[in-house]
This record gives sequence, C-alpha cells and structure tokens, in this order.
Amino acid sequence: MGYITGMVSGRSMKRLRVLYSGHVQGVGFRYTVCHIAANYNVTGMVRNLWNGDVEMIAEGSEAELISLLSGVKSSPLRRHIADEKVNWSEARGEFDKFGISY
Repeated sequence: MGYITGMVSGRSMKRLRVLYSGHVQGVGFRYTVCHIAANYNVTGMVRNLWNGDVEMIAEGSEAELISLLSGVKSSPLRRHIADEKVNWSEARGEFDKFGISY
C-alpha cells in the first residue's frame, strides 16, 4: 500500500498523525506500535482516544515515517485495523522520544 505524502525538500522533518479505528484498544496496540517505532529514527507518541480509536503522532524524516506506517500495517496489528486516517504536516519538534501517552 502506498502513502500519499507532501512535498519534501532535502532532509525536512515531517509530522505524521494517524487515527486507527477498528478493534484497536485492549489488544496491545500501543505497546506494539512502540516496539515497531523503536526500529526507526522517529519521535512521538501513541494513545487511546475516548471514542475507541488509537492516535499515533510521529516526527522524523519522510522515509522513516513511511517505513513506520508500513511496519504497523504489515504487523499482526493489521487484523485489528478497520481504517487509518493519515495526515502529514511540518514537524513541531515537541518530542524527544517515542512512547505511550496516557
């Protein structure tokens, strides 16, 4: 699956926000996303939302973020994901690591 991305020049840092819906809470989703993110040079967070979705925000190079998206999509989590809404923007630099937010 390909991902539509914004224009990137050089080594620009990007911000990725993904909303995952489906049976994504109570299945180790956040823990698994953190484990996957550890393989990439990204910072950010993943958290449960009140409506049953899971939100992931990550910052890094476009290539690393695309790899992270692919890593989540190709993991065992894929069977729990009914939909993902992807939004790209410029990085804000607010994270120093990737972790679970409560």
